[in-house]
Amino acid sequence: MIISGSASQALGAELAAALDEPLASVEYERFPDGELLAAAPGVAETDVDRAVVVASTVSSDAHVELLQLQDAAREWGAEEVVTVLPYMGYARQDEAFEEGHPISARAVARAISSGTDRVLTVNPHENAVCDFFEVPAEPIDAAGRLADPLPADLDSPVFLSPDEGALDIAATVRDAYGAGDTDYFEKQRLSGTEVELTPSDTDVAGRDMVVTDDIIATGSTMSGAVEILNEKGASRVFVTCVHPMLAANAVTKLSQAGVEGIYGTDTIERPVSEVSVASVLADAL
Repeated sequence: MIISGSASQALGAELAAALDEPLASVEYERFPDGELLAAAPGVAETDVDRAVVVASTVSSDAHVELLQLQDAAREWGAEEVVTVLPYMGYARQDEAFEEGHPISARAVARAISSGTDRVLTVNPHENAVCDFFEVPAEPIDAAGRLADPLPADLDSPVFLSPDEGALDIAATVRDAYGAGDTDYFEKQRLSGTEVELTPSDTDVAGRDMVVTDDIIATGSTMSGAVEILNEKGASRVFVTCVHPMLAANAVTKLSQAGVEGIYGTDTIERPVSEVSVASVLADAL
């Protein structure tokens, strides 16, 4: 049985189809006092051996929904509850920023662990975040799916990451695409607020660029990278990410920078979610 949080309904349906498992009909309600209720009352009449709760925790409300759906699955008598976090909120807060601050990734991981037997999370910012869970937890790499929506006629493409630490994502997309070079941006701080980005080695003039990352949040760093590539004579610039958060005016920023296309997966369901991670998750399940 696949049970989806409200932020992951399309992915939940895709995963149910990929696994040929039933999809629960979930109801989401908000009470006058602001409290939430996520429930699937029809499942109580069904024998459930395994419940797979699929919920991107894109907000505090989504975290509450997830905990409720886990608990409901136990009430239904599910022998095993598996939690799939297509996008894990708070995962970037994996250390205390200063004395007295929480390690938020650890706090939410502990809460999620209380209602599940196993966790899968897609491309967390650091795989080590899985160590915070108190049940078996596994990072799932879905970056290869980002090659599918790219044009088939990329001209001598270069797959770029925003820094050296994320070069593995660029390499994964390049390998899935089947051609091209990889590179990363070097950051040089010019002042307290100004940072210059420069591709480390590659001559980009006349070549198609694919900028890759695990997440695009505000789009500021990515739009700066696109502008630099265009200034250096790149032919076309495409932007890809696993988690298309794209908060506020991120899409506008990227469009103004001259991006040719923006592609993401459905770990966060947005208009640019061109490909699904359902097949990758199905293989892990």
